[in-house]
Amino acid sequence: MRIHHRRRGGQQKKEEKILYNVNEQIRAPQVRVIDENGAPMGVLDTSQALATAQERGFDLVEVSPKAEPPVCKMLDYGQFKYQKEKEIRSQKAHSKKVDVKGIRLSVKMGVGDFDFRVDQGKKFLSEGHKLNIEIRLRGREKEHGDIARTKIQEYLAKVGQEYELSIEQPITRSGGNVTAIVGRKS
Repeated sequence: MRIHHRRRGGQQKKEEKILYNVNEQIRAPQVRVIDENGAPMGVLDTSQALATAQERGFDLVEVSPKAEPPVCKMLDYGQFKYQKEKEIRSQKAHSKKVDVKGIRLSVKMGVGDFDFRVDQGKKFLSEGHKLNIEIRLRGREKEHGDIARTKIQEYLAKVGQEYELSIEQPITRSGGNVTAIVGRKS
């Protein structure tokens, strides 16, 4: 049986919704009200607070639902929602994504290759990334995991001469892999 592409339920990107209880959605019997200028009006019945907000031409928005009683503010909900979405977009744009960059070493690696990997690691650390240092052991190398461990320690010592390192995951061995994850101390 052939599945038509149009009929198949495609995965749609979920957007983060900012949900605030507005006007009639507020379920608490009493609320602490803040007016449009930011001045506290005290604790009022929800119906009374809603009537006051509508009289002034504003929406009653529950800004802190977990408080006792919940805190509501008189404001234009559309503008409030837009400002919150704008803040979230701004935070996403300014957040720095930290990647974990992989550096693969070998037990039989030559000096030139090793120095090249050290320079690569220093470059990644200077960009603010973390390093996942890995050695894959093959065949008879699996019997000598201690050699791989000393090779990683030697690598960390070389990179540690320039940057102060914080060890995210110590040197561990799982099967034929010996790995360690390090980052740069701030």
